[in-house]
Amino acid sequence: MNRRIWIALLIFTAVVINYVDRVALSIASKPIAAEFGFTPVEMGYLFSGFLWTYVICLIPLGFVVERVGPKRMVGGGIAIWSAATALTAATGGFASIFFARLVMGASEASTFPACGRIIREWFPEKERGLVTTLFNGGSSAGPAIGAIATAALVEQAGWRTAFVILGVAGYLWLAAWLFWFAPPEQATWLSEEERQKIVRERNGDGRSSLPIASAPASSLRYLLSQSSIWGLVVTQACLVYTAYLFLTWLPSFLQSTRELSTMNTGYLTAVPYLVTVVSGVTIAWASDRLLSSEGVRAGRRRNFIAAMAILSLLILLAPVVDELWELLLVLTLVLTGSTTGAGLNFTLASDLLRNPADVSRVIAITALGGNLFGLIAPIITGYVVSATGGYDWAFGIAAALLVVGAIATLTLTRKPIEPEFGSTTDKPSLGKDFARA
Repeated sequence: MNRRIWIALLIFTAVVINYVDRVALSIASKPIAAEFGFTPVEMGYLFSGFLWTYVICLIPLGFVVERVGPKRMVGGGIAIWSAATALTAATGGFASIFFARLVMGASEASTFPACGRIIREWFPEKERGLVTTLFNGGSSAGPAIGAIATAALVEQAGWRTAFVILGVAGYLWLAAWLFWFAPPEQATWLSEEERQKIVRERNGDGRSSLPIASAPASSLRYLLSQSSIWGLVVTQACLVYTAYLFLTWLPSFLQSTRELSTMNTGYLTAVPYLVTVVSGVTIAWASDRLLSSEGVRAGRRRNFIAAMAILSLLILLAPVVDELWELLLVLTLVLTGSTTGAGLNFTLASDLLRNPADVSRVIAITALGGNLFGLIAPIITGYVVSATGGYDWAFGIAAALLVVGAIATLTLTRKPIEPEFGSTTDKPSLGKDFARA
């Protein structure tokens, strides 16, 4: 990818930091719950707290991206959520911790819509699956790194110091972002040859070398009238439910069923997430290589997404396997399916869109669907675990949703999403492609 790989790594690490800060509360849950006497239900609400404001802010911030620009959106977001993470150290009970999580969630909502736009303008069509999955892979690398780093910090310095250090890390990344990032047309460190390749191929096989915004952005009402949008939303919701169940409850599941220490829980939580990053990027690379440009634009990436949802059904085995290595294998395959499927679903959104100006909005709408279910996953799990004393029913609910997600992507995402106003230079007839896809 030459020098544009640095943009891919920048947005990947932004998501890593995003998810390190999200998972920190889960890793530190044991000493926090002990200090304040929180119940499983109360911890479920705290785990999901950041998602309350996250889902409220996703669509509004997705629309603001076009006005403010992705550089300021991403930079401003990480500045605020890193401050909220650090200030968690000063909290004194349920209300103040919950408030810090609300602030963190609102500011984190800027990342996915803005970075979706960045991927569309910075990378050729045939690289989008790989880059989007690498970007979304930060949602696996973040918990892996966060599990080990937070566990070590909690054991060595206490949970309050851990949150301060994690908050400071975000500002170090912000300095690099402000120095390096610019649109490809303006990036002085990019060679002219690479710049022309990006501009020529970002809409697919040299279809257009015109500026990326070739038609006005579509309205929310129009976008929500498209069946493919609803297919993306439902699929994302069903995949993300499982991803967030693991993100918030996996450490507690390991501690309660395997009687592990905080440090050992951190290590064992990290293993599935780290393997998931590598396997997810590999699967995404395969989807880019196996699909022709025609197949990409016809939405055939949906077949990979359905396969990932089916792979995640192995979650049903998690409560019944005996050996620790068997459990880690199951958890790794489930995480690979749910997180890779979610990443490919974002790529499918970009594949189906004919108007690049709609990307940040559709990514926001898709992420909203996912995070609405992500919001309820830890709460429902808290109630189920409290009522049943185990995780069997909690994992069963996730499995049922995964089946729904596989059906939704195969049946609902079969039409391109055309621009509402005017036309783009990237608008060939695709009726036959979708009929046989």
